[in-house]
Amino acid sequence: MAQVSLKGIEKVYGNGFKAVHGVDLDIHDGEFMVFVGPSGCAKSTLLRMVAGLESISGGELRIGGTVVNNLAPKQRGIAMVFQNYALYPHMKVYDNLAFGLKLAGTPKAEVDARVRDAARLLEMDHLLERYPKQLSGGQAQRVAVGRAIVKKPGVFLFDEPLSNLDAKLRANMRVRLTELHRTLREQGRASTAVYVTHDQVEAMTMGERICVLKDGTIQQVDVPTALYSRPANAFVAGFIGSPEMNIREARVVGGDAGAVVDVGGVALKLPAGHAQRLLAWRDRMLRFGIRPEHIVADLDAPGVAGTPDLVEVEGVLRFVEHMGSEVYVHFDLGGVPFTSRVGADLLGGVDTKPRGALHRFGFLMGQSHAFEPEGSGRNLLL
Repeated sequence: MAQVSLKGIEKVYGNGFKAVHGVDLDIHDGEFMVFVGPSGCAKSTLLRMVAGLESISGGELRIGGTVVNNLAPKQRGIAMVFQNYALYPHMKVYDNLAFGLKLAGTPKAEVDARVRDAARLLEMDHLLERYPKQLSGGQAQRVAVGRAIVKKPGVFLFDEPLSNLDAKLRANMRVRLTELHRTLREQGRASTAVYVTHDQVEAMTMGERICVLKDGTIQQVDVPTALYSRPANAFVAGFIGSPEMNIREARVVGGDAGAVVDVGGVALKLPAGHAQRLLAWRDRMLRFGIRPEHIVADLDAPGVAGTPDLVEVEGVLRFVEHMGSEVYVHFDLGGVPFTSRVGADLLGGVDTKPRGALHRFGFLMGQSHAFEPEGSGRNLLL
């Protein structure tokens, strides 16, 4: 295992463009850390700097307590799995796994033991005599992961390794990689893992902690549940979650216990605690946020009546998306679009109404958020 510590890490290219802005981050021994963010947020650049494939313009990078800024990749105790598997087509799977060990002069018996151990861990013993062209996408990716495992690195680095797979294989490999990390830990062979993805579903399901990046700066680092329920700003709130959080311009009206947010001319009464925190924003614009699952479509469902801080409103239906066990209901509130995510058995008849019909919804205002109107939008309720 190895702790990875980034202190004031910067990346400036020759043309003066600054891609990474003073990143400070400690990745714990044996932790599975995910870097997530939109294209161009510098998540892969940051990973390549850890790997030694990209030079560091400023700051200090430590792996296992050793400053590695000027060390070559092979001296850092890392193994990397790329988006493209880069398997040698003329070598069988066994030889692809063994190649790096042979180059390092590892004794033959140890090479064989490591290769077969990795094959067992990844359930690919039966693939060892095949060539890459005989493998499926998922099998080829497992070989790429196995090639990293045999090195017994202190740190695994994954650069969007599942993005070339179809949705079903991606879900399968997601489970395999997560389970592999847990298995190695249980066997006393835990390695730190840093995983880069643009897919927030991968981030939420795989990461023990998640680092959300935007424009080369860290927006928030936390466990998945905290990112979802207590986003630090509007960017994190909108990026994490599917469908994304409803974030709309609004105005705070009224005083302490009687404050409301005005969205499109519709007043949504704030809980007393929210109202108290937003006193300074009275008669000012901000961004109001509420997750789709916190908008109820069936007000007669068991347990809904009497729910604290439930505000009933009338919306104009736009369309409904059936997702199987869930349904996404799109509607307008005072001309402002919102999305509700409800169970297929909790529709309250909304699916039988035509486009443009009126329907009553319930906003669970105790679960709502408020963000600053400018920039990334600091969460005003934290």
